[in-house]
Amino acid sequence: MPPPLIASPDLLDVVRPGLVWLEGAAVVAHEPKLDAPLAAIEAAVRATPPDGTAAVRTMYRRLGLDPTKNRPSSEALLRRVVRGQPLPRINVLVDVCNWCSLEFQCPYGLYDAARLTGDRLELRLGRDGESYGGIRKDEVHVAGRMTLADGAGPFGNPTSDSARTMVTTDTTRVLVVVFAPAEMREGRLAEVLAETSRRMQAFTGAREIVRAPAS
Repeated sequence: MPPPLIASPDLLDVVRPGLVWLEGAAVVAHEPKLDAPLAAIEAAVRATPPDGTAAVRTMYRRLGLDPTKNRPSSEALLRRVVRGQPLPRINVLVDVCNWCSLEFQCPYGLYDAARLTGDRLELRLGRDGESYGGIRKDEVHVAGRMTLADGAGPFGNPTSDSARTMVTTDTTRVLVVVFAPAEMREGRLAEVLAETSRRMQAFTGAREIVRAPAS
């Protein structure tokens, strides 16, 4: 079984995290079968932007972050698409993740499970001096900010993830984390997790191992 994700009690009135573990994924750099659904969601979002931005911004502010300076990944995707740009295409797992984040307006984290260490994962506030190398970014400092951590330290947050745990075409086992605002209904989070898992299985051939809210 995958290690549990333990959320710090002082964050549970701010965020309602959910997770999906998958294995057996076949990751390709470009999946043509995604072209049509991604074009459809881009058109839909431009016509009627989805709700959810305000709730995620509130989540950030309750954590002491300015969401206009540390923009949630879901809002960054929304702004990109509304400006007329397409969703970025990285690989099939990242592309499905971005599709879900855009549509459901929740920040997502996507991690190569084989690169995670230790017997438990934590969602907590970063400690003084903690940081990690970001994906195509400089060092991401997480002191005082909500972060995911494993045995080797922090590796992700709702704005940007680490290069250490990034998903590539060599990835076969995956952890998906949804950073839902605490105001999101438990039933709605369950729907988001189910649809995220369904899409990832449909486009990568992966098998779901675990799907649940964090402990």
